[in-house]
Amino acid sequence: MAERPVQDVIVIGAGPVGLTAAMTLAGHGLRVTVLERDGDTLRTGPDLAERAWETWRRPGVSQFRQPHILLPAGTALLRDRLPQVAQALVDAGPLRLNIVGPGSQLPGMGGPRPGDERYDTLTARRPVLDAAFATAAAATPGLTVRRGTGVTGLLTGSEEIEGRPRVTGVVTQDGEELRASLVVDAGGRNSPVPALLARLGGPPPASERAEAGFVYYARTFRAPGGAPPRPLWPLVHHEGVSTIVIPADHDTWSVCLVVSGHDRALKALHDPAAWERAAKVLPELDGRTDGEPITGLQAMAGLHSRSQRTVVEGRPVVTGLLSVGDAWAATDPQFGIGLSMGLSHAVALGDIVAGAEGGAGAGDGPGLSDTVELALRFDEFTERALTPVYRRLREWDRHRLAEIDATLAGRPYETDDEGWHLTNVLDGVKLADPDVLRAMAEVACALDTPENAFAAPGLVERALTLNGGPAWTWPGPSRAEILAAVEAG
Repeated sequence: MAERPVQDVIVIGAGPVGLTAAMTLAGHGLRVTVLERDGDTLRTGPDLAERAWETWRRPGVSQFRQPHILLPAGTALLRDRLPQVAQALVDAGPLRLNIVGPGSQLPGMGGPRPGDERYDTLTARRPVLDAAFATAAAATPGLTVRRGTGVTGLLTGSEEIEGRPRVTGVVTQDGEELRASLVVDAGGRNSPVPALLARLGGPPPASERAEAGFVYYARTFRAPGGAPPRPLWPLVHHEGVSTIVIPADHDTWSVCLVVSGHDRALKALHDPAAWERAAKVLPELDGRTDGEPITGLQAMAGLHSRSQRTVVEGRPVVTGLLSVGDAWAATDPQFGIGLSMGLSHAVALGDIVAGAEGGAGAGDGPGLSDTVELALRFDEFTERALTPVYRRLREWDRHRLAEIDATLAGRPYETDDEGWHLTNVLDGVKLADPDVLRAMAEVACALDTPENAFAAPGLVERALTLNGGPAWTWPGPSRAEILAAVEAG
């Protein structure tokens, strides 16, 4: 009998998704080793939040200082499945936020309702969030995290499907060979694994890539006397510009302006003074740039929506290797849904290995020995639960970018996709109807599908009457007015 590897599972990447996969698998009694290329380690102890923010550096994560939000779906999952992470986050001092709370207080909206706790979330700056996951992982039996250990190659063994590589471990940057029954790629958008897999010579995954050519200009603030009022809704769209306001831990919050990468004139927002002038003409940002800046103006671009599927025509193109979170599919980050999707993906992987997913009893799953069945079951879950969300966000990106292109060309945007117009109308009237608000929250918080959220008889029809007519225009200042403010200096 072959000797059992020192670890049952190797996870590549120690971000929240990788550590969630590792903790879930370790919770099922497996021995898990996490390999993280960034070498900086954060020591636990008092004042964890501020030490994480001030001293922790993760150069492999380009968005480590960008705004992040853990949506209610992700918060609920942590409380249910990884309470140790939820507790570590609470100990770090996150902001407790209810997504529908501020909107429900508007005149005519009826105030809070029983069940609105469904929209509760915990939100923190990304280093603080990562520190909570690292703290919980460090205390998990059967789990080892090795930082400063990049992966430069994949090991293979006897094929289980002819012509399809069977991954049996990894090669580290120091030439060390580590073997495991399963390798999990949680390396995020910049994972090295796709290139390493291509070297093995098997058939390629089914990949797709769509432009998500947005540019993000963000800054984080602090108000020692307390953060400004919580936004009526975190994400607001205007003609050519979107704004994001995310309250966070310890009286901090982030403000982000999002524009198309095709809009060269608005790339002037990289200048802090121009950014401030633009913020002043956007009503939802009133007072939200008046705090003490604790970051410079940070730009982020080049983030494309893309996915790769390793089951093609019903057969895995590789066995012994599975991808989770952004390593599987990366979405437009302005909706903040990627983290919650990734956590769901990671927990499902552990459950499928153990046989707990989909109602099967523990121990009835494929385990780690039947890597073909494991790949098929994980693909089935991914396609059923997550791929529709990825495709919906990808389609929104396509329409939004095409609409901005039309604006730049001085013509109206025309499309036969009625769903695009309906989505915009529902978004535009959510603060005028309490039922529409909660239906929008179901979708935005990754709690339900649009079809289910808006299934109540007459809800969509009532929302359409609130639009004031068939024509749709984005609310607030026009792109021309925003550009005039940008260029005023």
